[in-house]
Amino acid sequence: MSQPRFRRLAAAGLAAAALFAVSACSASDDGGSEGGGSDGAAADTVQIGVLQFVQHPALDAATEGFKEALADAGIEAEYDDQNAQGEVPNTNTIATTFSNEDLDLVLTVATPAAQAAAQAIVDTPVLFTAVTDAEAAGLVDSNDAPGANVTGTSDLNPVADQLALLAEIAPDAESVGIVYSSGEVNSEVQVDLAKEAAAELGLTIEEATVSNSAEVQQATQSLGDVDAIYVPTDNTVVSGIAALIQVAEQNGIPVVTGDAGPVENGAIATVGIDYGKLGYQTGEMAAAILQDGADPAEMPVETSNDVELIINPAAADRMGVELPASVTDRADRVIE
Repeated sequence: MSQPRFRRLAAAGLAAAALFAVSACSASDDGGSEGGGSDGAAADTVQIGVLQFVQHPALDAATEGFKEALADAGIEAEYDDQNAQGEVPNTNTIATTFSNEDLDLVLTVATPAAQAAAQAIVDTPVLFTAVTDAEAAGLVDSNDAPGANVTGTSDLNPVADQLALLAEIAPDAESVGIVYSSGEVNSEVQVDLAKEAAAELGLTIEEATVSNSAEVQQATQSLGDVDAIYVPTDNTVVSGIAALIQVAEQNGIPVVTGDAGPVENGAIATVGIDYGKLGYQTGEMAAAILQDGADPAEMPVETSNDVELIINPAAADRMGVELPASVTDRADRVIE
C-alpha cells in the first residue's frame, strides 16, 4: 500500500520549512539585502474531490459551508465538484475515479456518497457530512474511534422533537405518514426513531417507500387518509419535495420535516440543524487534517447541537392549518 497522501503532505511541509530556513541563512551570509525578497512562496494549493449525492438546499449548504471553513483557515483549494444526481451507480463511478486521482482529501455529502467513497478510497482522507448514522452505514468502526481514513459530521436530527412539534401543530392527528427511500440507511434509522416517538405520543405511523424522486407523488398519494406527514432528511424525497407538498396541499394534510429546505419550499415547520454550519464544522475537521496532520482514524464523528425552529405560515394556510401561538412565539426563523 502506498504511503497515504496526507502523511506525505505533512512530511513535505517539514522538508520545505527546513529548506527555507537554510536558504534564508545562506542569503544572509552572502549579504542579501533586508526586505528585498518576496514574502515567501505561496502556500501549496490542495486538491479536494467533492462527491455530493444529489442537489437540494440542505446538501448544497453543507458543501458551501465546508468550502467556507477552508477559506477561513487560509487553505487554498481546488475542488473537483461531482454530483451523483441521486443515483447510487453514479456515486460508485465517481468514487472510483477519485481513488485513482492524486487528491489531498475527499468530501462526501450524504450517506450513499460516503458509502461509495469508503469502499473505493483507502489511501486518502475521506470526510463525510449530512450522514445520519455513520456506524449503521458501515462507515466507521465506532463514532468515537472511526479506525481508518473516514470520519466526519452527523446530521442526526431531533426526530422526537420533530414529532412532538407535529403533534403540537396538529393536536387532533392520530396517524402520520412517512415517505422515504428504501435505499437510504439514514432514512431507515429516522423512521425507526419516528416510530418510537410516535408511540410515546399516541400516534400511528403509515409508511410508503420510493426508489427515486419520480415516485414521490404516487407514494404520497398511497398513504391515504393520514392526518399529517413527516418527512425525514431523506435525500431522494427531499429532492422531489414539490410533489409531496402538492398532494398535501390538495388534501389539507400538514407537513413537518427534518430540515429547513423543505420548509422553505412549502412544508409547515421543522426543528432542525443548520446544514451550512454542519458543513463548516466538517471543513474545520478538514483543516485539522491538512494543516496539522490530524489522523481521521482518531477523529471522532462530530454532531451539531445547534438547532432552530423554522416555520412557514403561508404553507400552513395552504394546508388549512392554524399555527398555535405556542409555536409562532418561539420560532427562530419565519419563512415569508
